[in-house]
Amino acid sequence: MMRVEKTEIRDVKVVYLTPYEDNRGMFVETFEIGAFSAIGIDSAFTQDAVSVNRARGTFRGLHFQSPPFAQDTLVRVAKGRIFDVALDLRRHMPTYGRHVGMELAAGDWRCLFIPAGFAHGFCTLEDDCQVAYKLAGPYAADHAGGVLLSDPDLGIDWPIDPSDGVLSEKDKTQPRLRDLPDVFS
Repeated sequence: MMRVEKTEIRDVKVVYLTPYEDNRGMFVETFEIGAFSAIGIDSAFTQDAVSVNRARGTFRGLHFQSPPFAQDTLVRVAKGRIFDVALDLRRHMPTYGRHVGMELAAGDWRCLFIPAGFAHGFCTLEDDCQVAYKLAGPYAADHAGGVLLSDPDLGIDWPIDPSDGVLSEKDKTQPRLRDLPDVFS
């Protein structure tokens, strides 16, 4: 039976998938709309994506899409381990600027549900990580944005220093949170 756990930020949830094992191996249902609805996640997921990350210390994020293309995101690790972060960008909420950070691993069968209004990013903790995303809505380049993942105001305790990591040029130059316009009012 799938179960959900709340985090410090009410709308971000940890989903525990249920593996079924027998003499052949294991089967895990990673998404079923009725089961997700039963645990309070009613997202209109429309897209799946996978990122393949070659080296330990690879960073992706902190990324978001602004309305009307804002996306709910469900993240799970298919191979390896990551430190995953959801940053609240909803200025009207008391949790604005706060984040949830947690380790996810391929064998733990946990997912992180991140609703629209949050930026998402991660750091790989092993070589050769694969991260699977379920997204609500299409990619819209004109509505894609980000926050500098090393912004000291965020207080994210990355297990690897971003200055020692592998980052895209774009992620190295994202704005700090205090310089980001109000995107999700």
